[in-house]
Parts: sequence; structure tokens; C-alpha cells
Amino acid sequence: MNITDPIADMLTRIRNASMARHHHVTLPASNLKQAVAQVLKDEGWIADFEVVSEGPQGELRITLKYTPDKKPVIVGLKRVSRPGLRIYSKRGQIPRVMGGLGTAILSTSRGVMTGKQAYYERIGGEVLCYIW
Repeated sequence: MNITDPIADMLTRIRNASMARHHHVTLPASNLKQAVAQVLKDEGWIADFEVVSEGPQGELRITLKYTPDKKPVIVGLKRVSRPGLRIYSKRGQIPRVMGGLGTAILSTSRGVMTGKQAYYERIGGEVLCYIW
């Protein structure tokens, strides 16, 4: 299977598993996906993730998070920058998602981080996705 946009594939798998109320979602691992999963975990959007070394590149297993009344914590995911149209943002133009209730995930020269972290570190970068 040839995937041209692995981050979009990751977000789609998380979105579909969350809507279907699955407890886990498994996808092919990569360093960028691990960094995005770490940001999602640090911000409280997912419960946990682990890298399972099965197959040639390994698998990333993400444990989804739900509210006490079984509603998904993740309401929406949107891929912003894509292979056909890269979206970059300067420090002063980092977007706020849902008036600050959501999270923008950026790929910067210092690694993958949230828009808020990038703003405080005074750097910009490629806007990977929004989550709310």
C-alpha cells in the first residue's frame, strides 16, 4: 500500500477509530508519527501510545481517550499542510484553534510541538494539523 501523506493517514485512522468507539488504533510507525502522538498525549487528547516492533518498520499503537459518559475526547481533526500545498506560519501568525480550546501542531526546527509552545519559544514552522 502506497501512502503519499502518512500524517493524513494517521489522523484519519484516529478519527475513524474514535467515531467507532474503539479502544486502540494501530498504524505503521515513523519518527514523525511518534512525535505527533507524543504531543497528543502531552496535551491530553489521547491516553497513551506505544511502539511495537512488529514487521519491518514497527507499529504505533495509540490508546484513545473518552469522557466518563463514553464520548470521545477528540471531536475533530484537520490536516492543514499537505504534500501538494505546504502551509508555514511565522511566530506572530500561528493560528488559534477554536479560540484556544483546540491545539495546532507544528513541525519546527526544534521538533514537533504545539502552536502555543512554538509561540513561547519564538519560532514558526509548518502547520501539520488542528485538533479540537
